[in-house]
Amino acid sequence: MVDYNTLRKTVAALVDGEDDVVSLMATVACEVHHADARFHWTGFYRVVAPELLKIGPYQGGHGCLVIPFARGVCGAAARLEKTQLVPDVDAFPGHIACASSTRSELVLPVWNKSGQLIAVFDIDSDLPDAFTQEDVDHLAHILEDVFGQI
Repeated sequence: MVDYNTLRKTVAALVDGEDDVVSLMATVACEVHHADARFHWTGFYRVVAPELLKIGPYQGGHGCLVIPFARGVCGAAARLEKTQLVPDVDAFPGHIACASSTRSELVLPVWNKSGQLIAVFDIDSDLPDAFTQEDVDHLAHILEDVFGQI
């Protein structure tokens, strides 16, 4: 399991003073990805146009390049601006299989300090039911700490 207190402090120290969104996303994706073996793919999908996400910085195998808000778990998180905690991706209507090994998924919306949705943060696991509400709560705080300041 993740030592979220240490992870939060590490991320805060690494991004201190940085305001470039891509640099921030790259740092968060890397640190979170390496914090727990459950995290098979970890990265951001950026809002680049109305109703459209494109891949941003990530760790792991290839990801989907473009995801409309109308499709998949990432699209649902963006469209609804609500965290998607999916214990079984095969049971999620419209799931997009960017990697066939993915069994469960956690996607959190990312807002800037103006409250504008700028991205979603996607974590995939090759384990079923890999994520908990504790993951949601801690990761939401980290995302708010980092992106709620820009």
